[in-house]
Amino acid sequence: MNYVPFGRTGLKVSPLSLGCLNFGPTTGEPESIAVIGRAVELGINVLDVADVYGGGDNERVVGRALLELGCRDRMIVATKFTGRLADADPADPNAEGASRHHVMRACEASLRRLRLDHIDLYQLHSPRYDVAADETLRALDDLVRAGKIRYAGSCNDSAWKLAAAIHTAERSGGARLVSEQPPYSLLDRAVERELLPAELDHVLTDHANRRRHARERRFDAGRRHDDLFERRKTCRLRLC
Repeated sequence: MNYVPFGRTGLKVSPLSLGCLNFGPTTGEPESIAVIGRAVELGINVLDVADVYGGGDNERVVGRALLELGCRDRMIVATKFTGRLADADPADPNAEGASRHHVMRACEASLRRLRLDHIDLYQLHSPRYDVAADETLRALDDLVRAGKIRYAGSCNDSAWKLAAAIHTAERSGGARLVSEQPPYSLLDRAVERELLPAELDHVLTDHANRRRHARERRFDAGRRHDDLFERRKTCRLRLC
């Protein structure tokens, strides 16, 4: 396995991560653990999880797999928050979102389900427009300083909101977002318009395009989109 840098963090990660969405309710625990074991044998060292997958069963299965396989120390576990779990109190309006209250509570719950003392990459599962950026970022920074998480990232974010979050963190001196996990495929290339140029400019890791290491360089906004696509193929800019 040819490991590549995870953005500006210094971490070395496999070019492919293992998406664990179906582990638990769809794929049984023995089969899920077998799949994770095979991925570890092949050199994959990033597991992509979320607290809402399977109502929390996803994290529980991954936690048991790490314990049984004895591979925790060399794996990068990336999980997410903001969503409401199926078993959350329907009368609790704060059982979801990106407030400090929910960030702290969701992180502790994920740690318990994963049976870990820290999360390697903790990501906002979806952008939230009802919470001030500094509210969420300060909570994530406190989790970093407390040793509960190593890095913070985002998913499904817009370029302007991502850039604003980075500038907010830089002004406050807190931990900044190190990755973004966007939807990207041959059928959905919208990220090439603004998101990828923003990531190149801020040297973020893009989970959808982790192929080659990219040196920090500014994007020429006048270049055509097909030129950006060619540059993307030679760059490695997810994450977490």
